[in-house]
Amino acid sequence: MTRASPSNPNPNPNPPPPPQWVLDLNSPSRPKAKNTNITNPPGYTEASSGKRAAASSKTPARKPPTTAETDTLKLKKSWELALAPAKALPMNAIMMYMSGNSLQIFSIMMVFMLFKNPVTGIFTTNEVFRRFESEGTRKQLWVVKACYVLMNCVALALGIWKVNGMGLLPTTRSDWLAWETERRPLERAILAFR
Repeated sequence: MTRASPSNPNPNPNPPPPPQWVLDLNSPSRPKAKNTNITNPPGYTEASSGKRAAASSKTPARKPPTTAETDTLKLKKSWELALAPAKALPMNAIMMYMSGNSLQIFSIMMVFMLFKNPVTGIFTTNEVFRRFESEGTRKQLWVVKACYVLMNCVALALGIWKVNGMGLLPTTRSDWLAWETERRPLERAILAFR
């Protein structure tokens, strides 16, 4: 038995053997018996010794989509984007109802965001739908843009309803008293005692 010295900290010249999991990880996998009756699922390619066996799969390679298919997909995606503000309306309505009509920082921030998001959406309509524009979709995309603007206007109407409920809209006569003039009577009735 050798002793450990300051110059040789490891007294054993042979390192310990690696654990079994390291050996399993580094060794190539054993070929498993393959049942030829079962076909691979679509999109699955079997890797054998680092090479792809795509040629042996029975599914043909997918052909690239035509321009008509691409335009149809772009229109579907643009409709999803145009209806996104309408999908957020129920959540916004519940949040506005639950925040109450009092003037608090939470309700003020909620109303601010309710106005800010539709306004920025309306002003950036062309940038939002620019990625969906092509020669085939340009004529049909204006309807999608109009629907997007309309859904943002509905979100703005929800914000106006909330501001009215908070009492911040000047809709009553008492809100405009500073600009009212005093009424001048046409006649005066004076009570006379005898």
